[in-house]
Amino acid sequence: MTVLAAADWRARRAAHVARMRCWTEPHARRRARGERHPVLDFLFEYYRFRPSYLERWHPGPGVTLADATEYLRWPAYRAVDDGVALDLTALGPRVRTAEFVHGLLSASAARKPRLGCFGMHEWAMVYRDPDSRRHPAPLRLGPAGTDEVLESLPVRCTHYDAFRFFTPQARPRNPVQLTRADQVAFEQPGCLHAGMDLYKWCTKLDPFVPSELTARCFELAVDIRELDMRASPYDLRAYGYEPVAVETERGRAEYVRAQAGFAQRARPLRAELIELSALLLDHAGTRVN
Repeated sequence: MTVLAAADWRARRAAHVARMRCWTEPHARRRARGERHPVLDFLFEYYRFRPSYLERWHPGPGVTLADATEYLRWPAYRAVDDGVALDLTALGPRVRTAEFVHGLLSASAARKPRLGCFGMHEWAMVYRDPDSRRHPAPLRLGPAGTDEVLESLPVRCTHYDAFRFFTPQARPRNPVQLTRADQVAFEQPGCLHAGMDLYKWCTKLDPFVPSELTARCFELAVDIRELDMRASPYDLRAYGYEPVAVETERGRAEYVRAQAGFAQRARPLRAELIELSALLLDHAGTRVN
């Protein structure tokens, strides 16, 4: 156990709160005004992790907080000789979540990143059905132009939680009809949504994930989400986002470069989550394959 003095852990907690409030406070102001942001609100609405939870600081396993009885209000903590620490035996039914996270991320990490999907998943979500738009923004090329782009480029989606929102007309264009049961078999580290989902897995294992890791995964998700929507069929220039015009060769090259960069950024975060989930499973007495 590493023991953090009260001054040290409180400073880390304050730094984390300030870091996350850069995102949570603008979100709260938008909600108060009844406004929706088609790029950033996704990170709070789809992942369903309360902004107040995101602002909480947790040290992660192997750390004792001196003079931290306030943490005992959460059932995942227990008193130890030098202060307060996470009780890894309190994982409870989330052992199954840790097993899934470890299996999914290990399988994904073992695969070579597949690039060049050009973000067609967002185009497939409105293909031949413009009324299925998920965001309050117009289609940049109009309905007919959007359909033409999807029909001119290969659809190579490997992420079930994107594929499940395809229109019925778009689904046959994907080479694999993905299902939830197939998620571990097909997810791969080049996928933008797989990179964003590293934040989701942090939230699913909260508070057993060090908050600094959660913050890094969240900030990666923010940056990926921006590319995801700039390359989408939506016109987001009113929100300050210039399009990545994937209907052009130049736009596709820009997308692939950014996609490769995000895969590289995600690699160490994925490795940390694999290691953490293995540690949690070890303490739960569950064997990791």
